[in-house]
Amino acid sequence: MRKSRLAVIIVICIISIVVVIVLPKVINGTEKALVISVIDGDTVELADGRHVRYLGIDAPESGEYYAENATERNKELVEGKTVELQKGKQDKDQYGRLLRYVYVDGVFVNAELIAGGYAKVYLFDPDDRHGQALMEMEDYAVLRGLGLWGEGE
Repeated sequence: MRKSRLAVIIVICIISIVVVIVLPKVINGTEKALVISVIDGDTVELADGRHVRYLGIDAPESGEYYAENATERNKELVEGKTVELQKGKQDKDQYGRLLRYVYVDGVFVNAELIAGGYAKVYLFDPDDRHGQALMEMEDYAVLRGLGLWGEGE
């Protein structure tokens, strides 16, 4: 009798965990994860070893103008922090990296990097749900001569 009660309690606990933790992530297409390192201005590594490429933006590659600045700003925003990852229409890129919108402490990191001139808009999908907002952030950076749009380019 005690064993069957214990089995029922275990099953209820497992169902509760799925309902409280897993189901909201599936429904919202979001996931929380710890960023252990920043690879560059638009790519990070998570604690579980997966790499995330930010959707909607393109930061300079190593050796290009403003690459170090973009990487440093990305580190300031996310390194060592738990971020919320939101899926777009495409799950992964050709290199197996997750493609995600990234949020930390209520800040939309993808937009923050563009607004500061650390990255340019790069839409993987023409129906990108944040495309218009990201383009407006880029216009803001261009008009103010921020980052990539400053005198160095």
